[in-house]
Amino acid sequence: MTEGKKPEDIRQRTFRFAIAVITLCRTLPKDEVNRVLTNQIIRSATSIGANLEEASGARTRPEFTNCTNIARREARETYYWLKIIYETNSQTIKNRMEDLMREANEIISILTSTMKKLRVNTS
Repeated sequence: MTEGKKPEDIRQRTFRFAIAVITLCRTLPKDEVNRVLTNQIIRSATSIGANLEEASGARTRPEFTNCTNIARREARETYYWLKIIYETNSQTIKNRMEDLMREANEIISILTSTMKKLRVNTS
């Protein structure tokens, strides 16, 4: 992030992340293992942003907190699937995945930090 630049909205960031995961999945070799992994990761990656959208429409703080926490768990699950895809595919695919894995970690960090702030503010 550039000094003085407004941080990107996490909902927009997770939307772009989900698109990047789908794009990656379309490039994977079409075998039985990748088919199963693709189904899993697309569900979890798209669920991150979907839960944040739901959180933005929450009517209560507990509802907002719950949706945000679900998004964080989905981000962690997505990172898990990324690691499996990374370890079971070629070096070419691994090279393409490095930025995606870094972004997954950053999203997890942002959502973890958000959850910590929500817990502090409700104590």
